[in-house]
Amino acid sequence: MSTESWFIVSSEWHNEVVRACYLKRGFEAQETEGAVRLCESAARNGIRTHNAIKAFHLDDLFGSKVGGCIPGAPVTKLKSRFPASQVWNANKKLGPPVAYEAMATCIKLAAEYGVGIVSIDNAFHYLWGGAYVLDAADHGFIGYTNCTSALAEVVPYGGKIPALGTNPHSWAFPTQKAIGFPILVDWATSAVSMGRVQQLAREGRPLPDNVAVDSAGAITTDPKQAAGLLPFGGHKGYGLGLIDEIFAAMIGGYLPKLRGHPAAYGEKNSSCFHFMAIHPEALSSGEYVGGCGMEQNVQLVLEDILAGNEGARLPGAKAAAWRERCRSAGGLLFTESETNALNELARDGGVLELRGPLAPFNVSSGSPN
Repeated sequence: MSTESWFIVSSEWHNEVVRACYLKRGFEAQETEGAVRLCESAARNGIRTHNAIKAFHLDDLFGSKVGGCIPGAPVTKLKSRFPASQVWNANKKLGPPVAYEAMATCIKLAAEYGVGIVSIDNAFHYLWGGAYVLDAADHGFIGYTNCTSALAEVVPYGGKIPALGTNPHSWAFPTQKAIGFPILVDWATSAVSMGRVQQLAREGRPLPDNVAVDSAGAITTDPKQAAGLLPFGGHKGYGLGLIDEIFAAMIGGYLPKLRGHPAAYGEKNSSCFHFMAIHPEALSSGEYVGGCGMEQNVQLVLEDILAGNEGARLPGAKAAAWRERCRSAGGLLFTESETNALNELARDGGVLELRGPLAPFNVSSGSPN
C-alpha cells in the first residue's frame, strides 16, 4: 500500500498551466489543445510517468527548444493506393494532436472498411499511447498503437549498449458493456519506462533490481545513475521492442541511435507512430456458444479467465479505478512532489500558483504506479 499523500488539483487549473506553457513556447492554439487533452487524460487515468511534467521535460530535452519539435508544423498526408490505410509526414509537429487526429481517422476508416490504419513518419513524442486507444474503445472500436521513443535507451537482449527505444504497445477493447470498463493493455517494452525512472528520482525512491544499468553497463538501483534500461522478460521484451523499430524502418524511420541527439539533427532522427482501429464486427464469425451475442460472449470469456483466480485483475481496471477516484475527488490527484513540479510550470507559464494547504485525498488501495 502506498504511503504517499495525494492532493486534489482542479482540472481547470491543471489545463490552464499546460495551455499557458505550450502557448508561451510558440505552439498554436489548436495543437496546444491536443496536448492539454493528453496531459489531463494521463493524470485522470493515473499515468504518472507520462503526464504534463514529462511532456515539458521531453520538450526541454528534445523538442521545441532544440529543433526536434516544430510548433505549428503542417502535417503532410501522402497519397495511398490502399483505401483503409494512410501515411502522414508530421514534419516534427507536436505529437499528441497528431496522434488524436490519426486515431480519429482510423476510426472513420474502420467504420467504412472494418479496419483503419494510419502510419506517421517524422513525428515528435506522443507521450501516453493509452489515451488514443481508449478513445477508440470509447467509440466502440478496438484500438492499437505503437511508436518509437524519442531516444534509444534500451539495451538489446544479450547486448550492452542502448540501441532501442522503450517502444510502447497499447491496445484497448470496447468491453464497457461486458465488464464496466475498457480493457487496456498498455506497456513499454523496457523493464520500466524512463518516465518511471524520472518519477522515482524526483521522489528519492530506488529502482527495482535488474531493470537499469549505469554508464559502465552495471546493474543499478539508483534512478539518478540509470544510463540504460533492460527489456522486460529478456528476449521476449526485446522482440516486442524490435517490432516498433521494424515498423518505423518500413514507415521511414532512420537509425535508432540517432534519435533525440541534437548533434544528429542534420539526419532524419525523429520518431514514427502506427495506429489501427478495428470494428469488432469485422472479426465476428457470428457463431457464439449458446446463441449469445458478441458482448455476452466476451463477458463469459473474461469471467471464465478470472474464475478461481480471485487475486487476478483485468488490464484497465487500475486506470478505471483511478478515473473513479478523480471523479470522487472532483479533480486530478497528484503527490506533493508533483504539485511542486506543476507549480514550477505555472511560474514558467505565468499562471497563479497553487497556494495554501491543498485538499488531501485518501487513496486506500495505493498509488496507480
